[in-house]
Amino acid sequence: MEVDEAAPFFAAMPAIDHPLKLMQDVGLGYLTLGQLSPTLSGGEVQRMKLVSELVKVRDEVGRRGQKAPHTPYVLDEPTVGLHMADVERRIRVLHPLVARGHSVVVIEHDLDVIAKADWVIELGPDGGTAGGAVMAEGTPEMVAAGSHTGVAFEKR
Repeated sequence: MEVDEAAPFFAAMPAIDHPLKLMQDVGLGYLTLGQLSPTLSGGEVQRMKLVSELVKVRDEVGRRGQKAPHTPYVLDEPTVGLHMADVERRIRVLHPLVARGHSVVVIEHDLDVIAKADWVIELGPDGGTAGGAVMAEGTPEMVAAGSHTGVAFEKR
């Protein structure tokens, strides 16, 4: 049974329904329940890791009502090779992490993703040994004025 078929079947069981819905949210509804991990692509494995973290966000209420510890998440180009609709989906599933007070740092070149960030840090001026200096930082609007990223924004 595929995840898309299983989700309605397990709708009355929150412990199963929630992870299945998250799998659908990250675009893995076509996977088969019980599918072996070696059969997954690298991108599918990354999305499953994201699902496992998002499941924790829902269940993170600490003992005696204490808030769960802050967790930083670092994602290295999580949208590479994705269709535009999947990019939107990926961005949307990160919002619960931020809403719960966690930090999400995304290393990204996709201008649509950069434009939706709360804060942008542009490193440069080039890559490798010629990079690493902070060239600009601020909101996407602030960075768009007078930086390499800003030039790219103007071209699109």
